[in-house]
Amino acid sequence: MGWLKLAIGVMTVLIVVGVGVIGVTIFHRLASPRLIDTPHILDEPAGTRITGITSTPAGVALLLQGGGPDRVVVLDLTSAKPSSLVTLRP
Repeated sequence: MGWLKLAIGVMTVLIVVGVGVIGVTIFHRLASPRLIDTPHILDEPAGTRITGITSTPAGVALLLQGGGPDRVVVLDLTSAKPSSLVTLRP
């Protein structure tokens, strides 16, 4: 009978800890900064087109061609503004 009480106690602790972890996870996800869903216009020359897009740890990388030399622009997802620019040589 002692092992049954021990098992019930351990399961109770696991349930309480699990509910706590779920609560903290929900709180952190609600409190984290939101992605900007408003449109943002890149200040690029006329004739520029996006020819590639990929996700990076720093944000979203766009490969731009036309309107000058080819270039890669990394957009920060929290501000929707360019965080870096790399110009590619021909």
